[in-house]
Amino acid sequence: MTHTDARTDHSTAELVSQLSEQVTTLVRDELALARLELTEKGKKAGKGAGLLGGAGVIALYGLGALFFTAGAALSLVMPVWVAALIVTVVLMAGAGIAAIAGKREVQEAVPPIPDAAIASGRRDMDEFMAATRRGTH
Repeated sequence: MTHTDARTDHSTAELVSQLSEQVTTLVRDELALARLELTEKGKKAGKGAGLLGGAGVIALYGLGALFFTAGAALSLVMPVWVAALIVTVVLMAGAGIAAIAGKREVQEAVPPIPDAAIASGRRDMDEFMAATRRGTH
């Protein structure tokens, strides 16, 4: 007949309860970190999309200025087409800069995976597994 010590049972129950609480807290914290990370990436994606939209608008203005430049050049009025060409170059350069900045912002935001939260969760799980192994030996 085996006899179980009530103190061991009670201690084990407490440990299981503490483990449950800690795992719950850990999961909650990891989810909060993931939510924060996804929010930041969403902001970057929105900013990048806005810059790309702005680049499109600027490019349309540049196209309008280019059409104006072609018309002015055909009229052979030298000062007018030179001025129109300068405006066109400036607008297209602005569109190019905005497009590059927008593309960079979008690339930083995708894929929308909470990398830091995943890495932290893996470290926590590795530590938990290592502590479990140490406790069983």
